[in-house]
Amino acid sequence: MIKPYNQTENKKKQVTKMFDNIAKTYDSLNNLLSLKIHLLWRKSAIKKIKKKPKTILDIGTGTGDFAIVAAKYTNAKIIGIDLSKKMIDVGKKKVLEKKLNTRITFKIADAEKLPFKKNSFDVITSGFVVRNFENMQKGLSEIYRVLNQKGIILILEPSNPSKFPLKQIYNFYFSLILPIIGQIISKDKKAYQYLAKSVEKFPDKNQFILELNKIGFKKCQHIPLSFGIASLYIAIK
Repeated sequence: MIKPYNQTENKKKQVTKMFDNIAKTYDSLNNLLSLKIHLLWRKSAIKKIKKKPKTILDIGTGTGDFAIVAAKYTNAKIIGIDLSKKMIDVGKKKVLEKKLNTRITFKIADAEKLPFKKNSFDVITSGFVVRNFENMQKGLSEIYRVLNQKGIILILEPSNPSKFPLKQIYNFYFSLILPIIGQIISKDKKAYQYLAKSVEKFPDKNQFILELNKIGFKKCQHIPLSFGIASLYIAIK
């Protein structure tokens, strides 16, 4: 299991600590390192929703980017959950500035033990979060439980492009350049070293779709984004 800081403390505590540490610089670094393309990926995901959802749960909402994009393109009530209070605090300020506080609410909660009844949400989103789960099967099972029948999940995760020369350029940037920039700006080099390692160890598209199928999800799809730099997974309950 890949952990941010050490192999002794449990992953959940370490991930929470990591995001608390980088909360103040997270948005600026995310925009810099992805050239704001991550916002286009979130928009692409939300645009896949065919029906008009009334309720959306954003798992690992962080500073609320996915929830904000969802509010822009739907009329749903949105709840964003995260383990990191400091990330949520940043998200609350953004939502207030955008006057979306009547549409988007935040809650500190564990994705592997969701504080909601089964069949509570029409759509569940997750942006670059699943690889941070301590127990992936447990987290995916909880998502399945609280999703409505015929509800849709939209999962974004970084991925490794497979074609030359993008693969080689991406791997060089992701494993060497990104941690250096992350350390300079966030002062937490290990957080961005963990990012690269966690992407490398995440199941490939076929393995992850198999995991979704095991949980019970149907019509599972994988859509590569930006030449395979990111992956969008879509499935139905």
